[in-house]
Amino acid sequence: MNYPKPIRLKEISSTSLYMSQLCDRQKQADFTCVCSDYQTAGRGQRGNGWESEAGKNLLFSFVLYPDSLEASRQFVLSQITALALQETLAQYADDITVKWPNDIYWKDRKLCGTLIENDLTGLYVSRSISGTGVNLNQERFLSGAPNPVSLRQITGCTYRPEEVLRQILDRAARFYGMLRSGRTSEIADKYKERLFRKDGFHPYKDSDGPFMARIADIEPSGRMALEDERGRIRKYMFKEVEYTGIGLQNAPQP
Repeated sequence: MNYPKPIRLKEISSTSLYMSQLCDRQKQADFTCVCSDYQTAGRGQRGNGWESEAGKNLLFSFVLYPDSLEASRQFVLSQITALALQETLAQYADDITVKWPNDIYWKDRKLCGTLIENDLTGLYVSRSISGTGVNLNQERFLSGAPNPVSLRQITGCTYRPEEVLRQILDRAARFYGMLRSGRTSEIADKYKERLFRKDGFHPYKDSDGPFMARIADIEPSGRMALEDERGRIRKYMFKEVEYTGIGLQNAPQP
């Protein structure tokens, strides 16, 4: 799929905000992308900031107009971005997985995060902006975030952000083509195959407290179904359950 050349900026408040304002002024082509060397107000999930040393990492957002996609099925857009990221980064290191809903992990450490903002018109998604930060070349993290890691910390190599971005967009375009052709079950299967903690029982915590469970399913809505040790199925949307027991045990040395 051909897509526009990414818009490259030195510094910006937020690539997603820039993309939203650009699209508000005039509708853009699918996969119009903006990337920046530094964000002054980058955002993560749960309203958190995103730490990124200037010029060290890959910070980008792209837009899609999936106007025939029902709002009830919008989670497939998260799957597309997550799979594109996982496939690309798995070329450089082993043990790269997707942590539900769309973080990318190396072992039990966070390599990149994505925030997707969908606009709805009636029952359909009219516009989707996917904003991602990939930790590429940063060697130290100072924000106090519990488990960040960069590709450079993992491998000792330095990476060109523009080359990694090209690979991510190429893969995202391929998965988007699968969506357009109705192959959503194939996308869902690939997503489930690449999940963090996809096998065995692991610790979680919900409003009732900690428990052990295994992933039983990810529903088309994005809801995660966990089976606890008593065989009971517990279903959660994002922010209703926490992963526990992840942290610093696999930290590479700075």
